[in-house]
Order: sequence, then C-alpha cells, then structure tokens
Amino acid sequence: MEKTELTIKDIPIQDRPRERLIKFGPEALSNSELLAIIIRTGTKAENALSLSNKLIAYGKGLEFLSNCTVQELSKIKGIGTAKAAQIKAAIELGKRLRSYRSDRTITINSPKDAAEIVMEDMRYYKKEHFKVIFLNTKNVVIDVKDLSIGNLNSSIVHPREVYNEAIKKSSASIIAIHNHPSGDPTPSQEDINITKRLVEAGKIIGIDLLDHIIIGDGCFISLKEKGIIF
Repeated sequence: MEKTELTIKDIPIQDRPRERLIKFGPEALSNSELLAIIIRTGTKAENALSLSNKLIAYGKGLEFLSNCTVQELSKIKGIGTAKAAQIKAAIELGKRLRSYRSDRTITINSPKDAAEIVMEDMRYYKKEHFKVIFLNTKNVVIDVKDLSIGNLNSSIVHPREVYNEAIKKSSASIIAIHNHPSGDPTPSQEDINITKRLVEAGKIIGIDLLDHIIIGDGCFISLKEKGIIF
C-alpha cells in the first residue's frame, strides 16, 4: 500500500525537529516542532510533526492544550493516554519553571510585577479565580493564594475571608487579583464595588489593599492606576 504520509525518518535530517533543536536551540523551533519532540511518535496515518500541527490547530491551540484534561486530550485521534500525559506534564513543568525564582524572594514594585506572577496561569482560566498576593512591610511576597473560583461577586469574595488569611500570614499589605475569562480586563461595576469594600475593610484592620489587578488574555488592568484605589 502506498504511503500517504512521510515518517520523521523520511524528512531530511537537517529539517527534523530534534536535530534542529540540537543545532539551533529550542527558541528556533515552532510550537508544532516542540510538540512533536514531546510526543515523539506519530501514527500509521501521520507522523509526529503532522500530528502536532493538528493539535496546535485544534481549538485555540496552546490555550486548549493548557486547559484540557488528559481525558479530553486522549480522545483526539492519534493521541492516546500516554501522549496526552506527556503533553500535560510538559505544560505543567513549563508553568512551574516560569514562576520559579532561585532565591524565592519576589518584590512587588509595580502592577506589572504582580501581574507577571500569575499571568501565564490566569489568562487561560475558563472560570473567574480570585487570588490574593500577601506582602510584608518591604513589599516582598509572602504567599499567593487562590481564595475563590466562580463568578466574582460580593457573596463569594468577602473581606472577612480575605483579611482573615492576611492576618494569619502577618501581612502588611495585600494585592487582589482576578481574571476575566473573556480576555477583556475592563473592570465591571461589581469589580469596583468589591474593591471599595476591600479598601474600607483594610483601613479598619490596618492591612492596606495596594491594588486590585484584573487579568485578561495577555493583558491586565490595575485599579490603582485607574484611580479607583487611593
């Protein structure tokens, strides 16, 4: 039977993903080429590079791969449980490496500093997540904690829970962060209302809310910079 698809071995050696990575470094490879190296083998119908191109084109590409489960991924033709697990493991490792700091000391000097801590995770969330960054007196990050998941409203995000955690961690100040799954970080009236409640509660307790940052798809808005927090 005539072959309908080249195998990786049929591709000139200088054009194979693994050899190109070794020669030029990972930065020179496309997303599909990097993915082909991770999954290693294709199927009888298509090689690893062709299969990777199909995965990148599926849904929203890398966003789909970041959000999907192993079970969802393994249902795609040509991707079994083993390949799905390899892909998800590589993605998770990349997320952890991005947030890793060798000295583990992160100082917040601007809204951009705070947004960068959580951007790569939060930009792909399908639901709204409300996180809090806890800081010491020198604006060094003590911890980052997810406090709620779901549509952001005053019943879910209550100052009591937010500042209870801040007190437990001996925080001098906090930064609230949540995402908009739509990708548009424009604050809603509910976002503004919650921010004002947190500011007032913080003044009473003595733990300042420095900022409330809304994460979109690769972008963010600081309510401090918008003048909503004084």
